[in-house]
Amino acid sequence: MKKLLSVAIILIISVACMQSPVEEVAKTITKQSLMKPIEVLSSDEFQGRSTGTIGEKKTIDYLVKKLKEYDIKGGMPDGSYTQNVPLIGQKTDQDTRITISKNGNTIHSFDYYSDFMAWPSNLSEEVSVEDSELVYVGFGIQAPEENWDDFKEADVKGKVLVVKNNDPSDDPALFKGDTRLYYGRYDYKYEKAREMGAAGVLIIHTTPSAGYGWSVVANSWSRERFYMRGDKSLKGSNTKFNGWLTKEASKALFASAGLKLEEQLKAAESRDFEPVPLNGLSLNLELSATYRKQEAQNVLGLIEGSSNELKDEHLVYTAHYDHLGITQPVKGDSINNGALDNAAGVSAVLNIARGYKKLQPQLKRSTLFLFVGAEEVGLLGSKYWAQNPTVHPGKVTANINLDGMNVYGKTKDLVLIGYGRNSVSDTIEDLAEENGRKVKPDPHPDRGYFYRSDHFPLAKKGIPAIFPNSGTEYVDKPEGYAETVDSLQNANYHSVNDEINEYWDLSGMVQDVQLFFNAGYRILNAEEMQRWDKGDEFKQMRLKMIEEVSVQK
Repeated sequence: MKKLLSVAIILIISVACMQSPVEEVAKTITKQSLMKPIEVLSSDEFQGRSTGTIGEKKTIDYLVKKLKEYDIKGGMPDGSYTQNVPLIGQKTDQDTRITISKNGNTIHSFDYYSDFMAWPSNLSEEVSVEDSELVYVGFGIQAPEENWDDFKEADVKGKVLVVKNNDPSDDPALFKGDTRLYYGRYDYKYEKAREMGAAGVLIIHTTPSAGYGWSVVANSWSRERFYMRGDKSLKGSNTKFNGWLTKEASKALFASAGLKLEEQLKAAESRDFEPVPLNGLSLNLELSATYRKQEAQNVLGLIEGSSNELKDEHLVYTAHYDHLGITQPVKGDSINNGALDNAAGVSAVLNIARGYKKLQPQLKRSTLFLFVGAEEVGLLGSKYWAQNPTVHPGKVTANINLDGMNVYGKTKDLVLIGYGRNSVSDTIEDLAEENGRKVKPDPHPDRGYFYRSDHFPLAKKGIPAIFPNSGTEYVDKPEGYAETVDSLQNANYHSVNDEINEYWDLSGMVQDVQLFFNAGYRILNAEEMQRWDKGDEFKQMRLKMIEEVSVQK
């Protein structure tokens, strides 16, 4: 009897200790396996991984080497690993000023970098704006579906637009309340200025409306900027320049026109707002820029699915590998190492790729690992792939985009940018609940994160996409730890301080990456492709892409 009991106990213990192959492979994602690529990519040797630099070339070589090491095929149709992204680089001379005149006299002289940022918007080598009238156009939005028009038929051709950042948020029934839409993005403001024939546009920067401080604007836009080569919307545009203006400079500008900035910012929240000419003021600006052709690159790895019926459908993991490179020195340090943004995300995707290769016979659909370049200069790598996809968007089941990871410890929760919009969100939420964790929506919908990373160009092509962010309910950390992390992230974002530091604890990253690994496994083996929820803004494009594929058959 004792012998039988002992055997039974051993069997029970053996069954309890048994793990599925998926769980076993997921456990190979560890602190050490995640930290190593971060240490390499964020080292000074990679010079901040800026587009068009030696650091970018080193990064591409490293990624291709790792994919080959994992025995993962190249993701291009010919089996190669890189997709060229044809760009044109623009570098603006920083020795320039904006001068504001009144009655023929210069009353303000704003300095580049500290007061404003500006660059040619039409790819011109020389831009000259002389005595241009200024007009404040509120948010600069025309949205027929909201019965909203900030221009009210005003003729703004040849004038400089001064625009409030973000989109209206006072009325929860309009523009989804606090949630920032594409209307609130700077891209939209600049596109609208071109459409309206304005001479230029200056966006009023405030930290609350942007979601980041002026240093982020100055650092980001003072570097070499890149555009898609052959973008016909830019060449020859009547709009000569795009730019930003600090809140302090904006306040001085409005005061000179007899206006109070805060009152005007408030007035823009009303549907009845009408354009406000800054009477008596004129703007002068001279800009010079040099250009060079440049090839950025996306790096692609592919694991083919095992099902003859489903292997032409793909799950795409994305992570951008580029960062800001070398900028103006801060306390002697000029290298923006980009450890969190986004060496961490790249490491996560590399670890997932390594794990899936071990499970290849069990994966019905194929997996594309897309490491995109030129994200920090306008999501250009992901935009190019979306316009020149290696897999038809109608055959992409989903996109999981990893941009920044939780490097500060385990959490009880997880944030999903795009929460509740598609079935990818549902899958991640189900898995999180099974592991005793809670999934939350974006706590800062006003910052428009859904439109600020590489899943967005794929979503615009109808691909159900999700952008996970870190949780905030930390486990076994001191009181006030979440506030400390938030402060660190705000201080380090897009700065030379984005490095591995003493607060890093990759137990949280392990937890999250294993979750995304398991979620991807379910998506790869699901009966049906993923979908957008009813009424979502990208659902119609999804249906169109699927229809295109069916017609091609």
